[in-house]
Amino acid sequence: MSVFDKYYMETMQERYADFHGRATRSEFWYLYLFYVIIILGSSIAFNMVSPRIALPLVMILFLGHAIPILAAVVRRLHDTNRSGWWFLVSFIPLVGTIILIVFLAQDSDEFENDWGPNPKDEDYF
Repeated sequence: MSVFDKYYMETMQERYADFHGRATRSEFWYLYLFYVIIILGSSIAFNMVSPRIALPLVMILFLGHAIPILAAVVRRLHDTNRSGWWFLVSFIPLVGTIILIVFLAQDSDEFENDWGPNPKDEDYF
């Protein structure tokens, strides 16, 4: 199983709107990496084909990824033992985004927390 299948396809198919549970750093950051690559690649490709339709097509891709990315952010915050509502801190200009990135980059809570067992444990799956 490739990294793309494990972190992107599995999340898009099985955990599309799953706001419960926890997500490891790898799960979140690989999903976000593939999302950025897909958005940038399609934006470039659509602009080369027809600049008039590029923006609407990229917006459709963006909106199609909005819920899974938000769900992954919430699960990642759960993994650091924070409520998903901490996502709202990102609406504070500049400082909020930095705070959210720091939260998303932190290591998992070592033990079981309010949102489930540690996904790094071997018996999690």
